[in-house]
Amino acid sequence: MRETPESLVVDPGLDETIKKLTPEKIQTVVEHVLTKENAARLKVYSDTCVHCGLCAEACQTYISRDKDPYYSPVAKVKNTLWELVKNKGRVPPESIRDMSRIVFTECAVCRRCSMYCPFGIDIAYLLLVVRRICSLLGVVPAYLQDTTNSHAATMNQMWVQQDEWIDTLQWQEEEAQAEIPSCRIPLEKEGAEVMYSVIAPEPKILAQLLGNISQIMTVAGIDWTMPATDGWDNSNMAMYSGDFEVMGRVERLHWETAARLKVKKVVMGECGHAFRGAVYDGPRWLGWKFPPIPMVHAIEFYYDLLKSGRIKVREKYKKSVTVQDPCNTVRGRGLGNKLRYVVNELCESFIDVDPRLEHNYCCMAGGGTINCGPPWKRSRMVSNRVKAEQIEATGADVVITPCHNCHSGIEDIVGFYKLKKHVKFISEIMVEVMEIPDSLKA
Repeated sequence: MRETPESLVVDPGLDETIKKLTPEKIQTVVEHVLTKENAARLKVYSDTCVHCGLCAEACQTYISRDKDPYYSPVAKVKNTLWELVKNKGRVPPESIRDMSRIVFTECAVCRRCSMYCPFGIDIAYLLLVVRRICSLLGVVPAYLQDTTNSHAATMNQMWVQQDEWIDTLQWQEEEAQAEIPSCRIPLEKEGAEVMYSVIAPEPKILAQLLGNISQIMTVAGIDWTMPATDGWDNSNMAMYSGDFEVMGRVERLHWETAARLKVKKVVMGECGHAFRGAVYDGPRWLGWKFPPIPMVHAIEFYYDLLKSGRIKVREKYKKSVTVQDPCNTVRGRGLGNKLRYVVNELCESFIDVDPRLEHNYCCMAGGGTINCGPPWKRSRMVSNRVKAEQIEATGADVVITPCHNCHSGIEDIVGFYKLKKHVKFISEIMVEVMEIPDSLKA
């Protein structure tokens, strides 16, 4: 493996765990994943790839690092999965460390590269196979593994205890009532139209977003509820750490909670990877063809509220704005045009990014990459230079990010590259500009 500045980063999740590996264990795990968990799909992709390198220009890591071929998607696959296949798992522990670094910290599995592959190979899937191998071997960046451990122990990614969850909801209900006295965050209401689903950073560090949704639901007249029990967090970072067993537990509990409450649909808050886990990866691992209850992302939900007139705009937001297209809801779900409808309805001056929609660059925070923690932040920022240049070129004052990972990732970019921008969720702007009927006003 080539030595890079990133290969010198100290991470006990990689450095200490490889000391416990034996050649026999590595070979056994690799053989299991390649032959028992993956079959025709893996073989077709491996046999089809002609190493043409056309995927390279799609990768912001490659572009941001002066088009160094080492960081191209095909090189990432060549230096990880192909090595494992070619050697039938007979590789030293140090190689597993390098592979873990590549697949967890230098690729956000955003799938932008697959759009440019002439054969449509899902390159992210190939690297996720390597993540699965690293997870089973226990070689995962320490911060990312901690979120998986939190899911396993508390069923949420930030060690939020059940009493803390309920206390936070009650606190934010009171905050919302300062604006609209009739605001509630209804708990455990059976048969409601909507169960609102969030991720753990909201009660932990962004509690105001819970107050925002209470105001929005009240003004829109939505019959809604939230669970008081575990099952409320749907962030599911285990999906990206490669621990599919924990991923399945998280998704099963989430859907069992929605079914217990007998809701008609689930609205996922502004988070892309949680939506992906609940609608795609989680159900597939559980052997379900579809989730048992319909789920819509916040972008779709806000679109419907504005389109139907259930939310009216009093006065549009004045500052100029641009948007980040979350990979899992725009490239993966096709919600880019609905996102732009929402932004144009709420904001006076919208300046789009270029490239845009499904061609937009990834924020390089999703896919578990930001969860690899402080040791890898500088590497992530270097891989994001092209994203910083794209945002700066808009000249907008505010970047709207309808996804928690995008929000944190863009905030890091703004700070690292010293961009004079603010970062906001849609709900933050919506509560500022929406019309509140006189009957509801404080």
